[in-house]
Amino acid sequence: MIGKANAEDGGKARRAPSVPPARDPSAAVAEEYELARQKGTAEAFELFIARHGDDPLAEKARAELKRLSR
Repeated sequence: MIGKANAEDGGKARRAPSVPPARDPSAAVAEEYELARQKGTAEAFELFIARHGDDPLAEKARAELKRLSR
């Protein structure tokens, strides 16, 4: 049976299914920040900060959060 399977593919190596390239993590974080900004709620900014506290956009989120709490 193995010989039959090998004969059917003509001896050609099978191609691996194509996998999309990995997404740029900073683009995903920027999208999340934009969604939090669009929601404009303290909860949205707090969630963003909790998930991405080390990202430079977290400082903007903190500033927005501070502005909302006034």
